[in-house]
Amino acid sequence: MKPTAPPPLSRLPSPLAEELPVVQAHLRTLDGALDWAEAQAIAQPWVQAVRDEPAPFWAMESLLREYPISSAEGLALMRLAEALLRVPDAQTAIALTADQLGRADFEAATEGDGPHPMLASLSASAIGLSKRFLPQGEQPPGLFKRLGAHTVVAATVRAIQLLGRQFVLGQSIAEALGEARGRRKAEPALRYSFDMLGEGARTERDALRYLAAYRDAIAAIGAAANRGAGPEANDGISIKLSALFPRYEEHQRERVFAELLPRLLTLIDAAAAADLNLTVDAEESERLELSLDLIDACAAHIAARHSSWRGFGLAIQAYQTRAVACVHEVARIARLHNRPHGLRLMVRLVKGAYWDGEIKRAQELGLADYPVFTHKHHTDIAYLACAQALLDHAEVIYPQFATHNAGTIAAIAAMAERQPAKFELQRLHGMGEAVYREVMKSRPLPLRIYAPVGEHRDLLAYLVRRLLENGANSSFVHQLADPRIDVAQLLASPLHAAGKPGQPAPRAMFGAERRNSAGVDLSVPAERAPLLAAIEARRATGVPAVREASAIDATMQRLHAGHLAWNARPVAERAAVLERAADRLEAALATYCGLLVAEAHKTLGDGVAEVREAVDFCRYYAQQAREQLAPRELPGPTGERNTLHLHGRGVFVCISPWNFPLAIFAGQVVAALVAGNAVAAKPAEQTPAVAQAFVELLFDAGVPRSALALLHGPGETVGAQLVAHPLAAGVCFTGSTQVAKLIQRALAAKDGPIVPLIAETGGLNAMLVDSSALPEQVSDAVVQSAFRSAGQRCSALRLLCVHQGIADGVVEMVAGALHELRLGDPAELATDVGPVIDAEAHAALSRHVERLEREARRLARRELPDGIERLANGRFIAPCAYEIGRVADLKQEVFGPVLHVVRWGPGTAAPELDALVAQINALGYGLTLGIQTRIDSRAERIAQLARVGNVYVNRNMIGAVVGVQPFGGEGLSGTGPKAGGPLYLPRFCGERTLTVNTAAAGGNAQLLAGDEAVAVGAGMH
Repeated sequence: MKPTAPPPLSRLPSPLAEELPVVQAHLRTLDGALDWAEAQAIAQPWVQAVRDEPAPFWAMESLLREYPISSAEGLALMRLAEALLRVPDAQTAIALTADQLGRADFEAATEGDGPHPMLASLSASAIGLSKRFLPQGEQPPGLFKRLGAHTVVAATVRAIQLLGRQFVLGQSIAEALGEARGRRKAEPALRYSFDMLGEGARTERDALRYLAAYRDAIAAIGAAANRGAGPEANDGISIKLSALFPRYEEHQRERVFAELLPRLLTLIDAAAAADLNLTVDAEESERLELSLDLIDACAAHIAARHSSWRGFGLAIQAYQTRAVACVHEVARIARLHNRPHGLRLMVRLVKGAYWDGEIKRAQELGLADYPVFTHKHHTDIAYLACAQALLDHAEVIYPQFATHNAGTIAAIAAMAERQPAKFELQRLHGMGEAVYREVMKSRPLPLRIYAPVGEHRDLLAYLVRRLLENGANSSFVHQLADPRIDVAQLLASPLHAAGKPGQPAPRAMFGAERRNSAGVDLSVPAERAPLLAAIEARRATGVPAVREASAIDATMQRLHAGHLAWNARPVAERAAVLERAADRLEAALATYCGLLVAEAHKTLGDGVAEVREAVDFCRYYAQQAREQLAPRELPGPTGERNTLHLHGRGVFVCISPWNFPLAIFAGQVVAALVAGNAVAAKPAEQTPAVAQAFVELLFDAGVPRSALALLHGPGETVGAQLVAHPLAAGVCFTGSTQVAKLIQRALAAKDGPIVPLIAETGGLNAMLVDSSALPEQVSDAVVQSAFRSAGQRCSALRLLCVHQGIADGVVEMVAGALHELRLGDPAELATDVGPVIDAEAHAALSRHVERLEREARRLARRELPDGIERLANGRFIAPCAYEIGRVADLKQEVFGPVLHVVRWGPGTAAPELDALVAQINALGYGLTLGIQTRIDSRAERIAQLARVGNVYVNRNMIGAVVGVQPFGGEGLSGTGPKAGGPLYLPRFCGERTLTVNTAAAGGNAQLLAGDEAVAVGAGMH
């Protein structure tokens, strides 16, 4: 029977709880439960012994001492470890190695009194010598250096492989089991949890491959298990749910329970039959409720079918502000299914693995707070509070404490002595060995090794993440390796009063000058509920009708007259109006999202982002107006005052598109208004109601009706009349290049003043991918950039240029991810791709796809779901990708979910990157460009060569943020200046300079009144 997805949990607190009260609650919990002085006394001899007997040269502690991540040398090694092993072609490998080693000084980095001076000196000398053989650019100048470069790269690859061996137990499960057997000869009580390395699945094929790998591993581990010993004493496996299903996210809850859960249950059945332990690894915070719902379903399955098995568990991240609540929830689940079966769950407590990503996500979404602690000692406090909670629930939970911190280990040991409970300690393979060597001498506690398994080229994400976590300056492992930090300081109590958070709140990320717009975390049911209600309310009432403009001349006359009074208002007053509008729009976010979904067919995520962008425009231009538009005194000769004044030009005509009917409309209008202009605003024909709602909001915020008018109607009539009107003092236009040219010609043909045209137009936007790029990262960026918003963004990716060395793999991954996209009603949370805007757009896109079917090679095309023709009159274009022969074959902008792919590299139409960039420049457009590479100098060179307004490196290429990525192109893509940038407002202004001869009446009194003048005057008498 198909599993039914349960409703989301409501038992956990909000993930956005204020940090300091949570920490203070944890401190109250620990008061009396933990004596840190006792823990410090336990740990001190361990730390001293580690420092007296240093770890081997390749151990994490020694590596961090020789090459700290904060140094250029440590960063270079990290970048090489992340990328070099997966580069298939020698030329890119040479360029990557030269790029990274060329930025560091390994010889100087190892001068001093390290614990392994001879080994460190030898390694530094080898790397330093390598640098001399590497080419300065991407092309070796001669045969000798080319041979030398190949030799050095081969040696560097070998060094990275040796590094990988320190942190990956085996390249296959058989090799890992053999290694574990060998190590148990010296330490018979060691247990292992094998982690099959790999990124989360992007495609169904990936997911099935990971599922098979997990099944094979369980079978192999089970064959070597000690039958009857039980899951606590046996080895086990750790799995990632995101590896089992490519859409493991709250938005796809129904599919998660229909597709992922059955796969997980088959692994549980296999592990239970072999009497192993199976742990579900922790993932990002937005998946926590979904993970717990799956754990609940699994617990019910185990209680019904495997009543004597006690090996199922999950990981909990202490850096989440609701980690303790999560412990209690897991205990509740265990108790719910406990009787009469005696169910018990294992819980691995970790500090957390995605901290930087969690911080960035909260800032980008404009959340009220962070889902994680922003100060390390707060996480340490939470870890201890979680440990106490786990020990409190020991009858239904088997605690597993994963830490490399000697103080934390000692604290847990002391806490456990007060309330005896079975538990185990865990460490990562290759890390913390020296600390646990000392721990086991004095306290032989159960110890499990979390052991990564996989090919060295697949270890990159795992290895770099571990290096970053343990190499941070604040980490215990890093400080343990630093002799400048004494033992008492290293073991200082984290249980001091909570201080200020380590990061400003997400809404304060721009500082005191401007508040970040408030967003919504759609993965949280309580946060998305108002949006869903607003959408239903809008469906009930329908989209309000907006009358087409009439009496255009009379409106322009009225605005022309009203402009004078509005322009005379002080800049501060005009800015305050914009800020009031921003506050009101932010408060009405759900209402505007409902309107955007109904009229513009936006998905929920796109709707939230658009409202936030409009809010950001209002606040940013208000800030910029205060800074830039006030009168400015200029230097000059004595006896003269020179002042520069900026003023509104008159009536600005603002013509906006349908694809961002609120954000772009608002950005144009409020920029023109705050500069002192009156505005004749013509929205797109398809989306007048959104514009009408915002205009009314501006009136409520204080914009006089004499300074703003909405003129709805066809572009060829209303728009053309506005542009041609003699009182039009400027035009701001966003739309197609063809229409921009028509406006340009109309303005040039007018008698009267020469007025400015601010135009942001289309683009043939490309993404360049070299063979050092991470395919999973490329796939994510391509799918977001090409298919989000049904490809109806001016910044959307149209042309993917991928190096032939990795093209097959990247194309396969992108194609698989494309097939996972869900098409449907944009009002539904699960929808990724909605309809295109209207019948005309649908017909044009359909013709283009038909032509590609004849002239290009289809790489992927998502089938339209049954019944979709009943939605939006069937205006859906299936996301698709086609391979074309040359860059020049793409001749015009294709405004929809259609991706064109070309290969570059030796033997293609673009054998080198410079040639490829030249071909893209020759298209004439210059809006956005994506670059995917691990070679920093290559990214810099491409950015310099490309004639493009917005360049994005190693990320998607959509979603420019106001004031962060000012947006706008060049060539056929626009005139500039960039919207949301510091040069935008002056373009809406006229400039006047006032010069006053202050010495005209009786001389320069100010000069004569000075001390020097008095002295000179006295001498005259």
